[in-house]
Amino acid sequence: MKIVLSVCLIAASSAMLAGCNSGDKSQPAATQTAQARVVTSQQQQAAEAIRATGTLHAHETAVVSAQVVGRIQQVLVHEGDSVRAGQTLAVLDDATLRAAVEQAQSGVKAAENQQAAAQTNAALAASTLARYQQLQSQKSVSPQELDEVTRRSEAASAQVDAMRAQSNAAKAQATSAQTMLSYTRIRAPFAGVVTARMADPGTLASPGVPLLQVDSAGPLQLQATVDESAINMIHMGMKIPVRVDAAGGADLTGTVAEIVPAADPASHSFTVKINLAPSKLLRAGMYGTAEIATGTRQAIRVPRSAIVIRGSLPCAYVLDGNGIAQMRYVTLGAAQGNLVEVLSGISAGEKLVDDPGDRELAGKRIEVQP
Repeated sequence: MKIVLSVCLIAASSAMLAGCNSGDKSQPAATQTAQARVVTSQQQQAAEAIRATGTLHAHETAVVSAQVVGRIQQVLVHEGDSVRAGQTLAVLDDATLRAAVEQAQSGVKAAENQQAAAQTNAALAASTLARYQQLQSQKSVSPQELDEVTRRSEAASAQVDAMRAQSNAAKAQATSAQTMLSYTRIRAPFAGVVTARMADPGTLASPGVPLLQVDSAGPLQLQATVDESAINMIHMGMKIPVRVDAAGGADLTGTVAEIVPAADPASHSFTVKINLAPSKLLRAGMYGTAEIATGTRQAIRVPRSAIVIRGSLPCAYVLDGNGIAQMRYVTLGAAQGNLVEVLSGISAGEKLVDDPGDRELAGKRIEVQP
């Protein structure tokens, strides 16, 4: 009896399942459509290049310090001030050195007076010798008296030479003191811009302690670090594309002005100095990148407008054979004009949605707009 009941239950279950399976199957949802412009990825010949990074510098940079010890009385410039060559930048206390100049000038006067006295004595001795020589020709003086007068004249002449040397030494000392006094006026070594001020009035200045930094006026240059494997591809006067992101990302063209002949033994790299054209957007200290061409290669490029950012990653909507958009994450390379290189994620000749904006187009059929 139990066996018959079990068979009936199984049959009933099978009938129910069969009834469920025999119902109408649901139809798949229709694919949504969206209108958009479509662009095609292109395979183009691109320059093979090595990127060399560096910092913008002025052609000349001087760290100004005092040449004598003294307390700073005035600092006459601030960061950003333009200065002329020889312009006074700071003033030191000059009381001690001024006293030294006055003392040296007094020494010069004393030496000149002594020299004048010696010259007078020498002139008198010379005239006396001339008279004695005349008298000696007349046999009016003895040879001993003539010898004494001659020796006195020679001594007077020697005294003149000694006083002249002493006077010259005093003048040299006065010139040195005057030069030391001039060092209390710290001047600009060339025309340029003050880029750093490291001291204020009251500070004790001493030789070798930086007070100010002055960068020369005029165009800047990029001092880039180039690996030793690429240094033979660079030559003087070579035109190199340079990009400075802090200056709005403008593409610049620089000229190789100097190649430092010795490599850094630690990094095995060379410093290459690239002159840039004048620009109000460029500032010393900015970071720049130079593109050094090494050959050519095939690259896939797409319009920048076809690239969108999803989750902080670049991607593009690529159409399959049925015109359905698929979102692909891509790896981007260098940009050139309104095109950007795609290193991975897109093949040549594929169709992409142009300027998708914030729309979610994945899985939608794209109706191409003209």
